[in-house]
Amino acid sequence: MENLHQYIYLADLLGVAVFAISGALAAGRKSLDLLGVLIIAVVTAIGGGTLRDLLLGRSPVFWIVDPTYLFVIFAAAGFTLIYSRYNKPPLQSLLIADAFGLALFAILGATIAESAGVPWIIVVILGTMSGVAGGVLRDIITNEIPLILRRDFYASAAIAGIMVYLLLNEAGLPQNGAYFAGFGVALSLRLAAIFKGLRLPVFQLPEEPS
Repeated sequence: MENLHQYIYLADLLGVAVFAISGALAAGRKSLDLLGVLIIAVVTAIGGGTLRDLLLGRSPVFWIVDPTYLFVIFAAAGFTLIYSRYNKPPLQSLLIADAFGLALFAILGATIAESAGVPWIIVVILGTMSGVAGGVLRDIITNEIPLILRRDFYASAAIAGIMVYLLLNEAGLPQNGAYFAGFGVALSLRLAAIFKGLRLPVFQLPEEPS
């Protein structure tokens, strides 16, 4: 169990780093100054987890208890700044970084909510919130339409991954196996949306005749 907790902690740090990279890239596209880059990176990386912890009544929130998260964010944002200065990031780099962060945080948020003993539907909601809230805040601050409001798979990818995790966990699969499976489903669906145009059906009322 101790090894599992260590793995989850490392996965959490990785998710923070990936989301910090996506925040720094978004800030770079808006030509923000260095402080602006750090602020967007921080908000993107810990926004969802902070909201999750507040709703679960976990006080103080995770990054106050362990400032390592902030150091990881600063390092990831700094790396992004240096790399982007000498190499042009791939066109889809922001979306890909966001996809990994979404999948990591969605499943991790679900495990944290599950450990708090809340009903499964709350696990799904809080896990999804952990995955999407940071990106929503990033997009709002940088004056972009949040990805969650677009037609392709975003929050739905997180929900699908969390459901797979819960079902496999309930079926008796070891938690680390269920974690990997849920992460893989969420990531695959999000990447399919990015590269293959996978979309949800659209609800549209017919126009009334004039």
